[in-house]
This record gives sequence, C-alpha cells and structure tokens, in this order.
Amino acid sequence: MTLPGIIQAQNAKIKIDVERSIGEIDPKIYGVFMEPIQISGRRGLPDSPQVNTLYGNLYDPTSPLADENGFKKNYIEAMKELKVTNIRWPGGNFLMGYNWQDGIGPKDKRPARINMAWGGIDNNHVGTDEWFALNKAIGSENIVAVNLGLGSIQDAAYWLEYCNYPKGTYYSDLRAKNGHPAPYKVKIWDLGNEVDGKPWELGHKSAEDYVEVAREAAKAMLAVDKDIDLVGCGSSWYSKNEWDNWNRKILMGIGDKIKYLSIHSYWESSPDYYTHMGDGGRIFDDRIKITAGEIEAVSNTQGFKNPIYLSVDEWGSFGRNFMNILPVAQSFNSFIRHADVVKMGNFTMLTSLLSSDPKKGTFKSPLFYVFKAYSTNCLGTAVDTYVNCDTFNTAKYKGIPYLDVTTTYSKESNTVFINVVNRHKDKAISADINNTSGGFTGKAEISLINTTDLQQPFEFDKQNEYAPVNTTVDVKNNKLSYSFPPHSFTQIKISVGAK
Repeated sequence: MTLPGIIQAQNAKIKIDVERSIGEIDPKIYGVFMEPIQISGRRGLPDSPQVNTLYGNLYDPTSPLADENGFKKNYIEAMKELKVTNIRWPGGNFLMGYNWQDGIGPKDKRPARINMAWGGIDNNHVGTDEWFALNKAIGSENIVAVNLGLGSIQDAAYWLEYCNYPKGTYYSDLRAKNGHPAPYKVKIWDLGNEVDGKPWELGHKSAEDYVEVAREAAKAMLAVDKDIDLVGCGSSWYSKNEWDNWNRKILMGIGDKIKYLSIHSYWESSPDYYTHMGDGGRIFDDRIKITAGEIEAVSNTQGFKNPIYLSVDEWGSFGRNFMNILPVAQSFNSFIRHADVVKMGNFTMLTSLLSSDPKKGTFKSPLFYVFKAYSTNCLGTAVDTYVNCDTFNTAKYKGIPYLDVTTTYSKESNTVFINVVNRHKDKAISADINNTSGGFTGKAEISLINTTDLQQPFEFDKQNEYAPVNTTVDVKNNKLSYSFPPHSFTQIKISVGAK
C-alpha cells in the first residue's frame, strides 16, 4: 500500500521469529508518574497564569467533572481506557522535600507548605489516602516513593506502617481513624528520587552516602513489612558523564536489598529532525543496555541470589506536536526490546496523556493513541525481530536504521503485534515481513498514526483527525508486504500459523 505522492525508499526486510523469546512483557511498563509541579504559564511572563500539574488540573473538587474524591473523571476514564497499570507518587523532585504526615487527616487541618522543588504553595489536600482513592478509581497499583532527601529513615518506616500494617500500632490505628481500617498493602517502594542530581535535588547525596542511608532505610522498612519490594535510586544526571559509575556503586552497595534499579531517561531533543529521532533513540536505548549490563555484571560478581530488574520510572518526550510522538513509540520499542530486564516504567506524567485547551477542555491527541496501541495490545512475549533497511547518520552516530521495529506475541491468541516507526522524514519505506518460525494466516489489521505537519501544535478542534487510521492487508504466499509512510507509527496485528 503506497500513499500517492510519497517518495519510496529502498525495499526493506523484516523477519520475526516467535520461537526466539526475548522475555515476558511486564504490564508494569505501562505505568505513569505524577507530582505537583508549579508552572508559571509562558516561561514566567508576568501576564501568564500559574498552572499546577495536580491541583486544578487533575484534582479540583469544585469542577463539575470531579468525582467524590475531587479527581476529574475525564482523566480517570482516560487512564482506564489506556489500562494504566500503576501510578508512581508523590514525586519526583517534590518528594525530596515532602513530609507525608502533612497530607493525612482532615483537610482543613493540613498545613500549607512551600513546594521547595517547584515553587508555589502546596495545601496538602492530595495526600496518602487521596492517592490511594485515585488508584482505586483507575484500577491501578500504587508505587510509593519515600523521602530520602530531607526526610528521615524513621519517617519512611512510619509511612510504611501507616499504609501496610494491619492494626494495633500508632500509625495503623491513625489510618483507621482517618477512615481506612484495612491496610493498603503497597508492594513496591522507591528509596528516594534522583539522589544523584546535585544541581537540583533537595537532599542530594554522594553514591557512598546514599548507599548507607538506603541500606538502613531498607533494614527499617523490611522490619515493618518483610514482603515489600524496594527500588534503588539509579541515574538521572547524564550530563555529568559518570552516571554508569553511579549505578555500579548503587548496585554494589544495595543490590542485595532491591528488586529494581531505577533510571530516569527523558528524550534528548534537538531542532534537527534526524538528530532528534536518531540520537534520541540511540541514547535512550543505550542507557537501558548499559544499565542492564551493569546489573548482570554486579549480580554475577557479587553472587546476588535475588534478581534485579530495571525500572524506567520517569521517561517521556515533551512537546505539543508530532515531533514528540515518534519518540514515545521508540521508547516503548526499547522497553519491548529489553523485556528481559525492563519490568517497570512510568511515563511523565499522567495529565500529559490528555492534551488540553484552557478554554475548551481536554482531548485525545496522537500521544494518547500511541500509548494506547502499546498498553492495550503489546503484552505477552517480546520476540526476536530482524530488520534490514536503509540507514542514516548523525554527527554522533552512524548506521541508524530508518525502521525501528519490535514484535510481541500472544501464545493464547496466536497473534503478533508488529510495531514499526518509520524515522525517514520524507520517504515511505516498503517492507516484506516474514515469520521465520511459521506463516501468517488471515488478513493483517493495520493501525496507522501519522501527520502531514510535524510542527503543527495539536488542537482541540482537530481531535477527530488524531485517531488511528485502520485498514486491512491481504497476506500472500505467507508474506506480508506493506509501505510505511514517512515519519509514521504503524501497528500490525496478524495471526501466525504453524511452520
């Protein structure tokens, strides 16, 4: 299928093999992150309003869209449609100056505090019990991060007690007094946030100091609840060029205490199209590969009995046009390509998954639909995918394939989803797709997300144009042939047959 007027590049080959498993895809990679960030409108100009990512946006009890807990139902319904599996809260940089006890009990008794990370005042009306109410409404899991910046180890243990201890202690009984007698049973706890971020993070620590604090926090928290899983704080400060050394030190120091090592990886953007798509994709993937290698190396040399997985618990690409849509698809492709080690991910942030117009309301942009294509379809097993296609170069990298491709396989339905990002700015790329461990059966269902203008901001009045275009293609001689339009994301669903 070739769109009229589109220049064709050299024919490509894609080979999938459902018998060569990379790993099982953990649904936790389809999580989101949320914290209260104060934003001063148009880069702080005096005529622009203050905006908060949480208050007035997601949480607004005065809104006609609010549910009984004050959260807006448009966001709740959107997260349910996306099948978001977990929310990491309360931060983020905000976390490292946050006292969880400010956010419990009657709201009119809660103290207002300066948001030391982002500015503005936080009235603490969204606290522990409210976050749980939000996750209950969505059907998602709570991932709680404890303050190991300006907070204390004892505060972290008390918070765990409030959330998980059944009854009979001060904080478990206080939870019951606040209307929640049953324990929340939070399984996954983050030991701090971006502790390596010396230029910006409250309570930054050296790797050596963090290891000491994190080990003692783990000891205290596991004394309260031995069944929790802990997340060690990996790298976020990549400009320092020592981030891999940070990860190694954390693994050496607390690897026997954690189930996950986290990294934060935001897309490295560029005004140049090919640098943006090529360098950004390679850097994102390399950070995962390098960290995965460190996990394997340290686990082997130290003889850890516990498996350690990777949690990319902050990631995303920022912008309001299509230049930031293909990076999201490429990021998900990286998670799938490394499904053996990437077992959790949190997109930044929940409220970004709906676009908004301050006068007209929220709407679904291509970002929503790309996320949905992965979160609702790409489960099961990540399988080996071979791609032979034209490549391009940037100043930093050579031989970057125009096609970024991953495949997921469901044994239950005997179906594969093939995810293809065509990074060529101007040319369609035709490809022959083969299943080397068998044939294809039936018709291929094609879902295409594309644009004619990479720079055009998304608009409320054009929301009907953003939904995927769905078509079908016949399979001929056990082979599928398709032409991928330039700068596009395509997802192909097709049944596989026996060899």
